[in-house]
Amino acid sequence: MHTILIYLTPDLPSLPPSRLARALIRRRLRDLPLLLLAGALLLPILAVLGSWLSWNAASGQILREMGATVLPDYALTSIVLCIAVAAGAALVGTAAAATVTLFDFPGRRTFEWALLLPLAMPAYVVAYAYTDFLQFGGPLQTWIRSHFGLEGRVFPEVRNLPGAVGVFVFSLYPYVYLLVRTALAERAAQLMEAARLLGAPLARRIRSVALPLARPAITAGVALALMETLADFGVASYFGIQTFSTGIYKAWLAMDNRIAAAQLATLLLAVVAVLLALEMRAQQRLRFAAGRSRGGADAQPARLHGRTRVAAWAVCGLPILFGFVLPLAFMLRPLAADWSVLPWDRFLNWAFNSLRLGAISAVLAVLVALLLAYRLRRAPSGVARGVVQLAGLGYAVPGTVLVVGLLLPVGWLQSTWPQSGVGYWMTATIVGIVWAYLVRFVSVALQSVQSGYARIPGSLDDSARMLGTGGAALLARVHWPLLKRSAAAAALLVFVDVMKELPATLVLRPFNSDTLAVVAYQLARDERLGEAALPSLALVLVGLVPVILLSRTLRAGSR
Repeated sequence: MHTILIYLTPDLPSLPPSRLARALIRRRLRDLPLLLLAGALLLPILAVLGSWLSWNAASGQILREMGATVLPDYALTSIVLCIAVAAGAALVGTAAAATVTLFDFPGRRTFEWALLLPLAMPAYVVAYAYTDFLQFGGPLQTWIRSHFGLEGRVFPEVRNLPGAVGVFVFSLYPYVYLLVRTALAERAAQLMEAARLLGAPLARRIRSVALPLARPAITAGVALALMETLADFGVASYFGIQTFSTGIYKAWLAMDNRIAAAQLATLLLAVVAVLLALEMRAQQRLRFAAGRSRGGADAQPARLHGRTRVAAWAVCGLPILFGFVLPLAFMLRPLAADWSVLPWDRFLNWAFNSLRLGAISAVLAVLVALLLAYRLRRAPSGVARGVVQLAGLGYAVPGTVLVVGLLLPVGWLQSTWPQSGVGYWMTATIVGIVWAYLVRFVSVALQSVQSGYARIPGSLDDSARMLGTGGAALLARVHWPLLKRSAAAAALLVFVDVMKELPATLVLRPFNSDTLAVVAYQLARDERLGEAALPSLALVLVGLVPVILLSRTLRAGSR
């Protein structure tokens, strides 16, 4: 037994069996907070998966009824939407990234950061803006009918599946653009130069060298875009598209059928898991190549002239135009027309609710990320690594799945123990919505904090321990001063994501606590698109902050 204990704990010193057993117990007790935290973050997923354990004849009947009615429509619409968005985002993002990386033309430096601007525009805000301007009663069709004497509809209806594809493509292509641009900038230059020396023309160098190198980045970017597409609720609901997200919402709130909602959530979670595995595999393939080449004028971007320069402007300018400039102009129109119709008196209350939830969630997410990253650095056990990896998966879980996963155990506990008041705390206070935010956005803070820890050498920890500083003092006096910028960036990213989150906020928000995202959705749903412009613009302004910081980081990296 003594030999087995030593084998299982090789990092512990040779101790008598009794003391060694006590050391093992203390180590397991130190892992207990990590396991409890992992349980809290994984509860929604475990609840959705655990709903299948209560399978009975009624569950089977519900699944058969969905299979005969709505489930084929949900599956077909989601598949067609994903295929079209994948093709469009890959084409637009790869073309823009290749243009600004492999070619030189006037305005290239401006396009490098401007192509990131659609990241600041939530997809549902883009949908509201285009619908307001292009619908039958919108200013464009009204002007055409009045000036040309036409009657009836001039353009096809915007709120349909092709319209949703266009919204998603021009809102999500920056995921592909960012990864492909990074991959080409760091890996393509050296091999492109070698191919040129071997006599390959420019077109063949792009087709045979640059694009194959960018395939893992394209795959990873497309997977991220598809995860956002499947998780979307605002665009699909507003355009009347039958996707899994809208189906989960209808099954829970409209039909009051928790089993059907849990089954649909499981199917959506399985698809997201496949996309996440695809994205992680693509990210691993991105790490195979050497670093950036820095020598030789032959590795510089090719200079464009004439028609090719105009084509480069079009490739880079059209995504910015359709993804940011036009939606922003459409939303500014109601403000320029008549400021008095806008709900200024209620705007401050909506903004306060959004800021309050964003600030609380950001602080808590950064604290959790700091504790996880510190524990992984100080005691990199298998439990710590597993908890950190599981916490990093939360961002891939759609908001509708989080809602079902949190409310299922709450409903069961409330029916089993009515005096507990858990239903009140989860739905009438901010506890439930902040919990959902932490499950989804702790991974965002964790990535930023871990990147900050990667820049702190381990020798600082050794020196601090030699001077008698350890435990919480090490984190407070040594790590924290060096992690302030990373923690601030993490808090900012979580804050912005919370401000824009719609499906979880729509269901779990307390009474009379509407946020900017919820109000924009409700006003647009009621066809009050002019009033929806004000909260939508506020969300865009908030989203611009991390985009500006990201563009500054990319410019500093290129220098």
